[in-house]
Amino acid sequence: MAAVAESLSFLGLTPSARDPATAVRRRNRGPRNRKKGWKRWAGPEARLGREIGDFLEDVTLQQRVAGGLIAEQPDAGLFFVDTGNAEKGRKRKNKIREKPLHIDLVLQPDSKVPPPKDILSYQIPNGKKERRRRQFWERLAQRGVLPRAERRLQTRLQNAAGRVDPGRSFYDIWADDNPLERALVGQDSWFLQQTQKQRVKRPPRLQQKPSQLPAVEVIAPGGSYNPTFEDHQALLLKAHEVEVMKKRAEDKVERQLRFPTAAEAPTAETVFREQCEGLLEESEGEEEEEEEQKEEAVGGAQPSDPPRPPLRPGKKTEQQRRKEKEARAQELRRRQEKAWRCRQQQLFRLRSLGRQLRRWEQELLRRRRAREAKRREMEGRPRRLGRIKYEDPALEVQLSDELAESLRTLKPEGSVLHDRFKSLQKRSLIEPRERAKFKRKYRLKYVEKRAFREVTL
Repeated sequence: MAAVAESLSFLGLTPSARDPATAVRRRNRGPRNRKKGWKRWAGPEARLGREIGDFLEDVTLQQRVAGGLIAEQPDAGLFFVDTGNAEKGRKRKNKIREKPLHIDLVLQPDSKVPPPKDILSYQIPNGKKERRRRQFWERLAQRGVLPRAERRLQTRLQNAAGRVDPGRSFYDIWADDNPLERALVGQDSWFLQQTQKQRVKRPPRLQQKPSQLPAVEVIAPGGSYNPTFEDHQALLLKAHEVEVMKKRAEDKVERQLRFPTAAEAPTAETVFREQCEGLLEESEGEEEEEEEQKEEAVGGAQPSDPPRPPLRPGKKTEQQRRKEKEARAQELRRRQEKAWRCRQQQLFRLRSLGRQLRRWEQELLRRRRAREAKRREMEGRPRRLGRIKYEDPALEVQLSDELAESLRTLKPEGSVLHDRFKSLQKRSLIEPRERAKFKRKYRLKYVEKRAFREVTL
């Protein structure tokens, strides 16, 4: 009777499922030269393991389908009583209306097992420490000891209880005529500043935005839905120019790093010529200098040219000093007369001087306007806030054969999150960033498992 009771405690969902405790042990009479005939495969432990695995699979299936073991389910959960044909009398129209959609059926969970609890969502940083601290203050609160912040709060509430007027009306604390600032009206600004009762003046630089660009930029007309032919071609031309610039940069790098061909490869002759570059010119110059030195030596050895003694300046006479003084005075008078004539001539150059001044003022005005235009252009560009330079995002463009004929078939392009992130970088609100690269602390160590090492082919 005990065996029958145990057998009734488990109901298998599939015909092959059975309770491993009540399974009948049958001797395996298969071939011994096969894997199933091995002792470790046909032994009692192996059979029990397979039966336990089948049992657990059937229990898992029952939990998914019925929400638990069928033997433990009540009769109301397994059977129902047919009390008539009330359902048959409904109209077919109502049946079609009540039938759920296929997409709703697909999205419904096919298992009655509740999802596992997400432990990470319940974890709190320093949870144990905070819990111990809370328990500590709860024990102190039972003895009447409160934290310092709580004591200060209660003291402030008690002191303010007598000053609160329950009959006062509501007022705007930011308005100019609020009751809090009536006592400060007419006071000296220096007194208000020293007593820290005057509002802090907001710096004007905080009123300015780091960039004059709008928060949401309107895309080109060619990127809209159902654009005109001219607008779409203009957008395609812009995207083509971007790709051409990228191709040129790639070709430049490839051209600089490419390996020279057989015709351009250096030979022994070119290497020797490069090593001897400049040596021949220096040797020719040295030969010319040697020839000149030889000629000077030969010319200086002639006995017909006696050596000339160096000239020594003697003492000046009174006549020579007087003539030099008169020459200096005459030169000074000549320079003064020339300066006077130049000043006289400048009177007749007033018109030319005016034209020159006007041209110089125009040039200064042109330079000032150029600086302002450059400054406005630089304000529209993103600032350099970090080591990474800002790069414009790729253009979102569709080819002519990819344009949608209706809004229903329109293919979305780009990402709103990526667009907002790039907009913040372009307006210099955050620095340009790149995805952090994973850096392994220790290098990987590859180990060959024993089971894999024992396999021989």
